[in-house]
Formats: sequence, C-alpha cells, structure tokens
Amino acid sequence: MKLLRFLADGKPRYGAVEQRQVRELAGDPFDGVRFGPRSFQLEEITLLPPCEPSKIVAVGVNYRAHAKEMGRPLPADPLLFMKPPSALIGHGAAIQYPPGVSRVDHEAELAVVIKKKIKAVSSAHAQDAILGYTCLNDVTARDLQHKDVQWTRAKAFDTFAPMGPWIVTDVDPADLKIEAILNGQTKQSDTTADMIFPVPFLVSFISSIMTLFPGDVITTGTPPGVSPMQRGDTIEIVIQDIGRLTNTVR
Repeated sequence: MKLLRFLADGKPRYGAVEQRQVRELAGDPFDGVRFGPRSFQLEEITLLPPCEPSKIVAVGVNYRAHAKEMGRPLPADPLLFMKPPSALIGHGAAIQYPPGVSRVDHEAELAVVIKKKIKAVSSAHAQDAILGYTCLNDVTARDLQHKDVQWTRAKAFDTFAPMGPWIVTDVDPADLKIEAILNGQTKQSDTTADMIFPVPFLVSFISSIMTLFPGDVITTGTPPGVSPMQRGDTIEIVIQDIGRLTNTVR
C-alpha cells in the first residue's frame, strides 16, 4: 500500500494511492488504515511530506562503497545525527539554497517510518514497529559540514529534508536499487544491500538510545557519488519499488 499526506481544499489529509486515485483516510494510518468518504485524483492534489515526525534520526557513513570513496574505515557502530522536522518538504517543493553557503549536495537515502511508540526493541521485532519506507534527500551544506566539528548546521536548514512522495508499506528494504539523478544524469547508484548496518539493526540500535514515536523517521545513509547542486537544478531520488522524489533547487 502507498500512504501519503496531501493538501486538498486547504486542509492536510492522509490518503492511500490506488493507481492515480487517492482515497482519503479517516485519521492517520498509524492505528490502522480506515478509509474516509472522499477520493481525489493524484494530479489535483499537492503532496506534503508523507508523515509528521517528532524527529528525523539520520545515519552517516552506512554504505561500504561510500566509506571507501571517502577513505574512511567502516564504523564499528552507527554514526548518528539529527535533522529537524522543520527541514521537511514534500515532492515537488523547492530546496532553498542558503545565502553564504558555497556548496549544497544531494544525498539519496532510504527512509524508515516508525509505526508505534517503541523503546529498546530487538532486531527480530523491528519490522513490527515499521509502517513503511520512503525516499529522502539528506541535503547537506558540504562546506559547513567540513568547517564545523559536528554536522547540525550543515544538515538542518529549512527545506534540507525533501521526503516522499509516499510511504510504501509492503517492501523488503534489504536489496533495493537507490539512485540520485541530477538534471537527468545519474550521480548515485547502488543497492541497499551495501549498507553496513541494515534496517532492523538500526531500528533496534536507535530505539535503545531514544524512544521512537509514530511517524518518526530514520534515514539510513547514502551510497557513493554525492555531488553539488546548483540553483535551477532538478534532483530526483529514485528507489526501487518505492517511487521517485523530485525537487528543484532555487
């Protein structure tokens, strides 16, 4: 099932996509999918980020090939940082190039959406806590990341977390092709099988540190090939069996 958030008649709503039709949900999908009375055509709605997380927990250096291209050893534990929910934008929205920043990079990532409140869940039970998966672009001010000791400023600008277009509930995250396509040219291409720490381990590891709530997002690292974006560019994050997240830069 494909679940999304959208704007129709000036009101944010949750829905489910069936071909090109969106069926409105009664409430949110975290306590189960219940359909409301209305339907919309996909072309007539504005897509929003597909959930409203209390936090976005990100994982750095989680692809073997990416660690190799950076000349870094494989981490012994997941390298965690945070992106604020204020950075979220949806499919079709514009990434804002901050003034005073000299390099803004794309990072194609598989994102995990948490279904229920969890604390210290085991890897074996992690799947029960996952609503589904979506595409996320971990946009990064690379010059600031190199300048600062920690990564918060470089990762936290408004619009630096495009996510969507929807959450897919019935996909296996273990071996999905993931790509970043900049102005029609493929810049990143790998599969999630190259992850150092797979999704169930990440859910378990992160929930052992902090309580995760319905709608929280774990974004799982980027493959090799990150590159700068310029004003006027179009960036697409494409993940097999999930979809295509498209944003412009301005």
